[in-house]
Amino acid sequence: MRHDEQVRLIKQLCAHLDAGTSVDAGGLRRLPTSDYTDPSLADRERNEFFLKVPQCLGMSGDLPEPGSFLTSNDLGVPILATRDEDGAFKAFVNSCRHRGVVVETEERGTKRRFVCPFHAWTYDTSGGLVGVPKTDHFGEINRSCLGLRPLPTEERHGMLFVHPDPEGTIDLDHLLGQWFNDEFPTWEFGEMSPLTHDVYDIACNWKLALDTFGETYHFSALHKDTLFNGFHGNVQIHDEQDHLHRMMLCRREIDQLRLRPEDEWDITIAALPVYWVFPNVILMPFNGGCFLVRMFPDRADPGRHISRVTFYFRPGALDDPETREFMTFIGNRFAEIIRDEDYVMSALQQTSANSGALEHVIFGRNEPTLHHYHNTYRRWLGEKPLPLLADAEID
Repeated sequence: MRHDEQVRLIKQLCAHLDAGTSVDAGGLRRLPTSDYTDPSLADRERNEFFLKVPQCLGMSGDLPEPGSFLTSNDLGVPILATRDEDGAFKAFVNSCRHRGVVVETEERGTKRRFVCPFHAWTYDTSGGLVGVPKTDHFGEINRSCLGLRPLPTEERHGMLFVHPDPEGTIDLDHLLGQWFNDEFPTWEFGEMSPLTHDVYDIACNWKLALDTFGETYHFSALHKDTLFNGFHGNVQIHDEQDHLHRMMLCRREIDQLRLRPEDEWDITIAALPVYWVFPNVILMPFNGGCFLVRMFPDRADPGRHISRVTFYFRPGALDDPETREFMTFIGNRFAEIIRDEDYVMSALQQTSANSGALEHVIFGRNEPTLHHYHNTYRRWLGEKPLPLLADAEID
């Protein structure tokens, strides 16, 4: 992030602290609770948001060298992503071209060859079919036409994007916009390596999980013994452009940083940036690395989802064994707070939504990120936005 932008944001946070204010959406909005339970809406979301939009598989560090691979089944299409022998990022439908068996069942690792467990058809890191046992018995085939089916991919700013539709197209100029395409390179995501991987299967809609990353109003209550020790609750910044937004959560270290000259100001000391990449990605970079959180809807139940929380660290940050042990603890602890505090609330919200007892929930003036999430989803589906209401109109 440019230093002048860091200074602007830190000054804005300081102004909120001094005035006892927070970001203000200018009104309130009501969201139908059916948005978290309606099976037909869930089908539309899955089709429009997850099957027609490029998805983030992880960071470049998840494929650190030629032969590295990772697999994903989160989108309903089995995916095998590789770093081929030339270092290029590739992805394929993880299905053997013989009888459709999933070829690679391990979640990640390093291999030069991928062997189907059914009949041992063998593929290389570029997806080419390089081995077919007993072709004299099976029959002659054109191997060049029977490699793993490729999926569209692009590696940009240290992030790995794949389109789950083999006929789909990737337009990261649009998805990330000029804003993120300008700002993401400054974080050097491509230099980071994964340290911890956490996966949570939670009984709540994927949007409820995402909502927990949209405000700090809850810090002094829900996180009073954890995150509230390091953050000023109910003090944040929200900036948005079309389908993009960025929040700044206010760290308590800002109290000392603001006493230093502006040329020493560092946004990673004063705040925790929170970027939203449509539809389901939360990126939280800091001076030691980055947290990547991705939510995926359950294909059968609108009231369930899978969250993947990965912690990435910067080069040299973990050279010392004690530091590595501490950072591993931090990565796991942060993920546990999400699971044991935020997502517990999300599951309780889902229980209420499932009952149908409440027709609406309310997004406050100090929760503009929630306004933006849900109106962006509505706009993407061609629906009317949630209207902005004055305080007196909420009853």
